[in-house]
Amino acid sequence: MAKSKQIRQRGKLKLSQYFKTVTVGDTVSIVPELGVKRHFPERMCGKSGTVIGFRGEFVMFKAMDGNREKVFIIHPVHLKRLRTLADSEVKVKKAEKVVKVKEKKETKK
Repeated sequence: MAKSKQIRQRGKLKLSQYFKTVTVGDTVSIVPELGVKRHFPERMCGKSGTVIGFRGEFVMFKAMDGNREKVFIIHPVHLKRLRTLADSEVKVKKAEKVVKVKEKKETKK
C-alpha cells in the first residue's frame, strides 16, 4: 500500500468524497484515503464486506478477518461502494424473470 499520495492528488479532499453516504446492506470495500488518518489495521485494506449500522458519522462494517467475522468502525471516506442492496434485489428479480421465461418455453414444448 502507498504511504502517501501522488504529487497531483495532494491537497484538500473533495467534499463529496468526505460526506459520501452509504446505506445499511450495501457491499463496500476498504480503500484508504491517504489524506485522512485511518483507524483500522493495514491487513484490512482491500477487504470487502457489508454495512450493518452507524455510530455517529462512522460506519459499522462487517468483514472476514482470517476465519472470523469482525465488525470495524470506519469513516465513510475510506469506503468504496461496490453494490447497493437495491442492486442486489434488482438482480434477483431479473434472475426470477429468466427462470419463469425458461419454464414457459419448456412447458410449450
